[in-house]
Amino acid sequence: MDEKLEHDGESSFRSGFVTLVGRPNAGKSTLINAVMGKKIAITSNTAQTTRHRFRAVLTRPGFQLVMVDTPGLHKPHDALGEELNTSALKALEDVDVVAMLIDASKPIGTGDEWVAEHVRGAKAKRILVITKTDLASADEIEKQRLAAESLADWDGVVEVSAETGSNVEAFVDLAESFLPAGPKWFPDDMDTDQSLEVIIAEFIREKILRSFREEIPHAIGVVTDELEYVRAKDMYRIFAVVYVERESQKGMIIGKGGSAIKQVGTQAREDLEQLLGCKVFLDLTVKVKKNWRRDLTQIRRFGYGEGL
Repeated sequence: MDEKLEHDGESSFRSGFVTLVGRPNAGKSTLINAVMGKKIAITSNTAQTTRHRFRAVLTRPGFQLVMVDTPGLHKPHDALGEELNTSALKALEDVDVVAMLIDASKPIGTGDEWVAEHVRGAKAKRILVITKTDLASADEIEKQRLAAESLADWDGVVEVSAETGSNVEAFVDLAESFLPAGPKWFPDDMDTDQSLEVIIAEFIREKILRSFREEIPHAIGVVTDELEYVRAKDMYRIFAVVYVERESQKGMIIGKGGSAIKQVGTQAREDLEQLLGCKVFLDLTVKVKKNWRRDLTQIRRFGYGEGL
């Protein structure tokens, strides 16, 4: 048990792990950001936005809730998709609660049924979370909840809108109610187990996801190559590499006269300065790594799925 808790005699402290699963774009990362009250996970409307399985840590008096964000479960089309599915399914093991997220604004389909099949096999408490309630009417939400309730035996149900904040605290309360007595697994001031290099790379990738369409978002990988804090200037110097699969994609990412990559860098730098609390110098380079999504070694070198 945590030494501080032992000295304080707080034997009632509870802690545990809650894995969020669902189809791509079910709202997992958005909900985690809403719970944490800050941006930790990147979001976009593109499938496979989440490529890392990571933990977000919410510590409050009396409990520590460790939320595990996972890639959206989907029918894979390449080695990257298979690795992301493996990562998401492994996150169902050895956790205290599994929260399955279902979008209130989209019909339940075979994808949801496939996810629910794996949730039913998990040895954990099961929570059904109906998300994006701000995009659906009361009748639609009710129909969606009734349909979703038939997918498994649920220990709790909550309807939330991470965008408006509606019932986000209700989700926290419900998840917390299933936590066992336990220690603080992470320090009070730790929000996530993601390294700063990974967070930076993901913030950059998010801007590309939101700026480009068609095949480009799926074909990119981002790596933080160098990270240095210059104390005299209170500034971070960041050098990152954007990888694509073909020369034509490289040209699109760079843009005419470097205009596209410059825009990505400007948008990413604004987020990074807010995250780091100081000025940021950001240098982006674009390189070709042919067909990297089919190469499991390269996928893991990027840190996607199960990572290194």
